[in-house]
Amino acid sequence: MDPALVVIIVVVTALIFDFTNGFHDTANAMATSIATGALKPRTAVALSAVLNLVGAFLSVEVAKTISGGIVDDAQITPAIIFGGLVGAIMWNLVTWYVGLPSSSSHALFGGLIGAAWVASGVDAIHFAKVVDKVLVPAIVAPLVAGLVAAIATIVVYRLKKAADPRVSHTGFKVGQVASASLVSLAHGTNDAQKTMGIITLALITSGSLAPGSGPPTWVIVSAGLAIAAGTYLGGWRITHTLGRGLTTIEPAQGFAAQTSTATAILASSHLGFALSTTHVASGGIMGSGLGRDRRGVNWGTMGKMAAGWLFTLPAAGIVGALAGKWASTGTVGIIGVAAIGVAVSIFIWILARREPIKPEHIVDEVAAQAELHKVAA
Repeated sequence: MDPALVVIIVVVTALIFDFTNGFHDTANAMATSIATGALKPRTAVALSAVLNLVGAFLSVEVAKTISGGIVDDAQITPAIIFGGLVGAIMWNLVTWYVGLPSSSSHALFGGLIGAAWVASGVDAIHFAKVVDKVLVPAIVAPLVAGLVAAIATIVVYRLKKAADPRVSHTGFKVGQVASASLVSLAHGTNDAQKTMGIITLALITSGSLAPGSGPPTWVIVSAGLAIAAGTYLGGWRITHTLGRGLTTIEPAQGFAAQTSTATAILASSHLGFALSTTHVASGGIMGSGLGRDRRGVNWGTMGKMAAGWLFTLPAAGIVGALAGKWASTGTVGIIGVAAIGVAVSIFIWILARREPIKPEHIVDEVAAQAELHKVAA
């Protein structure tokens, strides 16, 4: 296959991954605001989409980590990168279907590492960088966000006691709009960067860019638009899990969770840490739930999420390894991997259509929860 055509296929596949990242991770920014009624679902995702796009232009540090730190660009090819992307997309779609807030970022890392390892050998992986820039932030960032959210929630609820309930309720809803917007902006500075890094890596391995180059302007624009489009369509299945399944969220609590999440993501983006925004957002929500009530977290849901987090890297890595090995054999391999990827994607979409979760379902649950609060009051 013409090398230029392979690069085009990789770029298109990377943008498809970015699109799935957008609807998979919409809940990171907007689940708590939707759950408390601070924002209507469609308004929330539209706002999040715009700010994801803006955030994509604010930093390229994470993109540089992906394009020049995780794997050795001299030992891999665009076909191997294609296989890794297919592994990441498959995991994104499976976890989206079951409503599991897994990490799109770790799916991408797992797919890329698995494909590079099997197709080019262990020397193609920079394990020190993987530990420093991926694994350590994956553990530390959610814990920090959760701790900060728990402390902030305790402080906020103590201050809330001295205020008029109606005024504080309205005030925190307004605050949630601001904090959710900041999370969306932060999400764009981190998650959109990963697709930029992958496309840049493909251009470097094909010889179109010099090693160490940053993402060209067209890469930044296309990645920002792809994640914004995915965000606008909304990941209602995962929004339902984060907004209702993990803990019952009140406006003051949601404000604390979102503020801690945005702070952790922005700091990590500045340092070039390619962390999982899903992990950070989940940590913030869980921390705020514990800060309001020690019994306020659904540990069954949390356990399922944690299991998904543990399986993300190896599961995407296995699929990426198989796809990358096959794609690296030539034209037949690339076409075969693409055909299977499309077939699996269509199958999951058909399954999802049978059991849809729509914005209206979430609105109804918010209204029901508000009625319960009135009765309790």
